Amino acid sequence: MRPFALPALALTLMALAGCASDKRSEALNRTLMGYASAIRWGDFTQAQTFIDKDYAEEHPISSVEQGRLQQLRVTGYDEGAGPRPDGDDDVVQVVQISAVNINTQAERSIVDRQRWHYDREKNKWRLMTGLPDFSPR
Repeated sequence: MRPFALPALALTLMALAGCASDKRSEALNRTLMGYASAIRWGDFTQAQTFIDKDYAEEHPISSVEQGRLQQLRVTGYDEGAGPRPDGDDDVVQVVQISAVNINTQAERSIVDRQRWHYDREKNKWRLMTGLPDFSPR
């Protein structure tokens, strides 16, 4: 019976590790879909809930920026190749976002380089780069 104990233990540990990565992957998919939905619908208040709290405190959104975001109607959100791993608990994603200013009817496209970090304790992914920057350049 002992010769089978070590392989059985190894299989059990691999299965548990697989469950953890599945849980993390599912959390990432749910998070990215929720964030993309908030941006697509122009619900930037909801989108702010995905931002890491420390980042949000260090980079508060000004009233001017909030007003600018309220003038936008998002017309496109393209995740391209989707998220790619960048370290153990990070993924990066490059998104092309198109939006129309409802006052001027001018359309703009921006590239949003997102970095997401996984909080293992809370089983949550947090956006480490803030909301897309639609400010005129």
